Amino acid sequence: MRKLTKLWFPILLILAALTAAVWSKPWKKSDETPRFQFAKVEKGPLSASVSASGTLSALVTVQVGSQVSGQILEVLADFNTPVKKGQVIARLDPSTFRSRVTQAEADLASAQGAVEVAQGNLAVRQAEAGKARAALAEAERNLKRKQDLVAQDFISTAELDGAQTGADTAREQVRLVTSEIQSAQAQVGSALAGVRQRQAQLEQARLELARTVIHAPVDGVVVSRNIDAGQTVAASFQAPVLFTIAQDLREMEVNIAVDEADVGRVHEGQKVRFSVDSFPGESFPGTVTQIRKAPVITNNVVTFSVMARVQNPELKLLPGMTANVRILTEERDAVLQVPNEALRFRPTLDDGTPVKLEVRKREEGPGIPGRVWVLGADHQPAPLNLRLGVSDGRFTEVLRGELTEGTQIILSKVEAPGGKSGKPLFGPRF
Repeated sequence: MRKLTKLWFPILLILAALTAAVWSKPWKKSDETPRFQFAKVEKGPLSASVSASGTLSALVTVQVGSQVSGQILEVLADFNTPVKKGQVIARLDPSTFRSRVTQAEADLASAQGAVEVAQGNLAVRQAEAGKARAALAEAERNLKRKQDLVAQDFISTAELDGAQTGADTAREQVRLVTSEIQSAQAQVGSALAGVRQRQAQLEQARLELARTVIHAPVDGVVVSRNIDAGQTVAASFQAPVLFTIAQDLREMEVNIAVDEADVGRVHEGQKVRFSVDSFPGESFPGTVTQIRKAPVITNNVVTFSVMARVQNPELKLLPGMTANVRILTEERDAVLQVPNEALRFRPTLDDGTPVKLEVRKREEGPGIPGRVWVLGADHQPAPLNLRLGVSDGRFTEVLRGELTEGTQIILSKVEAPGGKSGKPLFGPRF
């Protein structure tokens, strides 16, 4: 009896395995009907944007330099120091410039003395001219008397000739003195020009002395200091930058580098949202104020600078911060929209090749063409041609097409447990 039980036990196991195999029919293919993941078409708000990076800067930044060379005597402003327009923020050693002012004042005094000398010489020549004219008048009267006496034969012609010579001599003396007057007047003019030249030199020396005191040109905050007391600055070729002052950090701007492919969608007045790494999770608003037409070419990539105005009342934002910017280019309140994943879906044949449509019809009208797939009456994907509008990267606006709200569209194909072919992973193959 025990031997019989031991014999029937393996036979029963074999029969159970065969029964399970016949019941599961592993040699048959699984359900050939494809399975898909669907999404429902809905209406809702949609916005398109351009993403780019930018750099924050003060609205007005002034670089304060020195127009004269010299040694820094004292520095009266430091980083983050608030300053007012006209406030003294640094001084250069004025010793050299004071000596130049003293020299220029002495030169001016000398030139003014030369003017007085020239004017005295002119007065002397003018007096001599008066004396010469008086002598000429006397000689001419004497000549007239001699001519009358000669006509009456009271005197000889020799005396007339003497009178004529005296008159000619007096006339030449007048001409000589007149030329000397003109020369003296020229000397006075030259001396006066020398005075004006020395005055200009004195003004220049005083101006350079005044420039040893560095003033803040605007109200603002010092964001950069490039000097220390005792340092020598040289302004021979260009003014060295001593300080950088941001006029008002409560209002800033973002210089956004927008790719040439996207700049056509950007316009003045559009809204901007950006974030900075210093404040993760916080978003800051702004407004596009300018699109600069000068291209910026970096590594053969063309970008354009788009300026956006930003309010910074809490002074959180600092110049130089990198901003991750989204420029809102278009907004839609309640539009029919489809997931971008559905627009990318394309059914495939059993061998994995995409389905080829014999006749590819497209909706005509504004927008760009697109296509989604729905499940047809034969449980196979059927195409719907659309015209598409704006996209936010996840959803796209539907402008035209045979698509209504609530329609179930195909997102992707769900693979069978046994793989694409639907065959089981294990079991015999026939």
